[in-house]
Amino acid sequence: MSSLLTLDEALARLIAGAAAARIGETETVSTFDALGRVLAQDVISLIDVPPQDNTSMDGYAVRAADVREAGTLLPLSQRIAAGHVGAPLAAGTAARIFTGAQVPAGADAIVMQEQCAAVADNAVRIDAVPQAGQWIRRRGEDVLAGATVLARGTRLTPQAQGLAATVGAGELHVVRRPRVALFSTGDELVMPGSVAPQDLPVGAIYNSNRYTLRGLLQAAGCEVTDLGIVPDRLDATRQALRAAARRNDLILTSGGVSVGEEDHIRPAVSAEGRVELWQVAIKPGKPLAFGAVRRDDATEALFIGLPGNPVSSFVTFVLAVAPLLRALQGADAALPPALPMRADFDWPRPDKRREFLRVRCNAQGGLDLFANQSSGVLTSAVWADGLLDNPPLQPIVRGDIVRCLPLSSLL
Repeated sequence: MSSLLTLDEALARLIAGAAAARIGETETVSTFDALGRVLAQDVISLIDVPPQDNTSMDGYAVRAADVREAGTLLPLSQRIAAGHVGAPLAAGTAARIFTGAQVPAGADAIVMQEQCAAVADNAVRIDAVPQAGQWIRRRGEDVLAGATVLARGTRLTPQAQGLAATVGAGELHVVRRPRVALFSTGDELVMPGSVAPQDLPVGAIYNSNRYTLRGLLQAAGCEVTDLGIVPDRLDATRQALRAAARRNDLILTSGGVSVGEEDHIRPAVSAEGRVELWQVAIKPGKPLAFGAVRRDDATEALFIGLPGNPVSSFVTFVLAVAPLLRALQGADAALPPALPMRADFDWPRPDKRREFLRVRCNAQGGLDLFANQSSGVLTSAVWADGLLDNPPLQPIVRGDIVRCLPLSSLL
């Protein structure tokens, strides 16, 4: 076990390799189309947000000094809808005002409409004594002109898109999408749809990893080149690596990275480039390889070889490939912090490797464990909403506080 790298050591090497190969090409895209992209430059606001004091409630704009007691009657001097600017508020009057409308000069409080009553002769009864400043959103309280609202390296979420739009950014300067070549190895693999289940040859399995990994890459915002299934031969594997390296930033494979006679990925990468690490002390996912493949122009495409078992492939992607892809784009590559949660199960026989157990939050606020933690049981990855990060040789007793990585934060 001493020869195996820890996950933290492996991640440090992956992220350093990705940082050295960071994508330098950028492009400008519509803010509408920027979901998941990584900013190539800061977004700086040229305006205050909100640009003027405005009301956060439907109600009545008043001078607080004019309402000394509940039940005060004030004549209505004007009506102000959002998008319209009212006249200065005359002393001893109220203005009907609607959410988002600019507060008229002279008014210093908003009384919500539920605390008022319209009366005859164009007047309003104020049934609550207001405090100066209530229900007024002040100019610049969200964003001040000149502030950096989104920093370079930010991966854009829907709310970040909205913030960019708030300050008037109709377009954003972003890093080019990572280009990733994907292929699987294994003569036992068959594509769904090519052979009916009843006709599946003995020893053959459907290639689920091709679907899982392609979906994960697409969700990560990559341009994916799918090279299919490569035969279990060294020459075929080398040829596939050379083809994949030509225009891609990363080559991602599944299968063929273990120690069997038909596992050709490691010797093929060594022949076509270099292997930086091989085997990590985690379960599932021990046979994880990282390196690079030379291109004809002497530059390199990064390489990651994932295990062939479907859960191992999934877990190593979210723990290792996703951070590398973020680092390639200049984004924060660190794994998210684990959440302390209560284990509602026993795990009496821990592994000597760091384990990532498939768990799910239950209605009682604890974690349930999927019964079968085998690396071949893809059902566990569909059922789970988190990975329990368990240290080596650490048994778990029901009620223990454990570390949980929500899948939503890893993907």
